[in-house]
Amino acid sequence: MQYMILNYTLASENADAAAIAAAADGAVWERYTRALIDAGVFVSGNALHPSHTATTLRLRAGERDIQDGPYAASKEQFGGYYIIDVADLDTALHWAALNPAAAAGAVEVRPVVMRATA
Repeated sequence: MQYMILNYTLASENADAAAIAAAADGAVWERYTRALIDAGVFVSGNALHPSHTATTLRLRAGERDIQDGPYAASKEQFGGYYIIDVADLDTALHWAALNPAAAAGAVEVRPVVMRATA
């Protein structure tokens, strides 16, 4: 079963592009990603630009309501994700506990809805 591991970090929202790249490619994240790959559970994943680059859209009475920024304001920002393919939730939680964001931020684990392919 596939699970998404969502990384919520306390990273600075004022980071420039070089800092974003360094955080995404940092040694701690590289080791975590390598461990997922070596274990054969890695499916995909990406880091995200800071939340101030987000745009939130809602439909209200058929009209688009567009807001600059993320849906929710909080100290922890959604910074990236991993998709893993493991046997069960307990195994997904094992990998989530090893995620660098777990120590200072938060890690959310959700099952992925798999669509049948034609």
